[in-house]
Amino acid sequence: MESPRATSGSRRARRRARPRRRAVLYVSLATVAVVGATAAGTVYVQAHARGGAVSSTASPSPSLSASAGGEASVEPVTEPAAVDRDALLSTAMAKVTVPAGAKVSAAVLDLDSGDSAVYGDAAFDTASIVKVDILATLLLQAQDAGRQLTATEKAYATKMIENSDNTSASELWDIIGKAAGLDAANKRFGLTSTEGGDGALWGLTQTTAADQLVLLQQVFGDGSKLSEASRAYVQGLMETVESDQRWGASAAADGSGFALKNGWLARSTTGLWDVNSIGRVTAGGTDYLVAVLSKGTVSQAKGISLVEAAAKAAVGSFTGAGSSAAASASASAADSASASQ
Repeated sequence: MESPRATSGSRRARRRARPRRRAVLYVSLATVAVVGATAAGTVYVQAHARGGAVSSTASPSPSLSASAGGEASVEPVTEPAAVDRDALLSTAMAKVTVPAGAKVSAAVLDLDSGDSAVYGDAAFDTASIVKVDILATLLLQAQDAGRQLTATEKAYATKMIENSDNTSASELWDIIGKAAGLDAANKRFGLTSTEGGDGALWGLTQTTAADQLVLLQQVFGDGSKLSEASRAYVQGLMETVESDQRWGASAAADGSGFALKNGWLARSTTGLWDVNSIGRVTAGGTDYLVAVLSKGTVSQAKGISLVEAAAKAAVGSFTGAGSSAAASASASAADSASASQ
């Protein structure tokens, strides 16, 4: 049992100790509550000590707040709306003048961002644009066999792409196994709506603009079934087509930065023209893949005018030139067509 003196001394000791405990308590209450937001967000710091508070704001959005008790609130942040590329392309294409009875389809892809857009899903005759597909198939088959192209095959390939030589295309068509070989390669390339022409009629291969964009990605993009050397080979030939064939998709380029292959065919049954163009163009410092298919124009010149107007509209829907560019492209192409006839 404690003595009264000891008890009294103990009480005095506790009284002396109380101020120290209060000081400790006040220090503990001066707790800083830090709530970390994302790197783009806001940091709030609030310190409560004997009724005092300090806050620091790093940026206005998103807004978070916190009390010493740990409660926090978050103000919602509105995400930017996704760009509807198909809608923008459709708007631009609506400004393109399409001759009565003719049809046109276009597809474009921004190689930097990976964004793409497609206008129209109808099937068209390929005419000579299939020559890129024939060469891609030949190269894929050669890779599978672990061999290089022969000197003869290279000579055919050069004439087929640079000069659009039909005899060379027919020779390589036979080498790849005609439609069966083309279709097998296209299945591996990821084309889903392309079918090789019957027999020797490689120019009547059926395709869509969307499928041609997939083919162009095999030639110019990453993740291709073709080796880097094979892609460079095709690109080099498409960059050196004859000067009189540098029309079509190249109209959308803002300089000499383009690689392309065109196709044109007058149908014997109707006398109307298929005119197509596929390739890579550079506009505003960005590379785009472009595929434009058309049919039903009364002349090759009018088909070229239509394809060039559509190519400008397609790329313009990405560069911000928009519908006004499409309208001016259509008018300019019409003037060129009149001058050429």
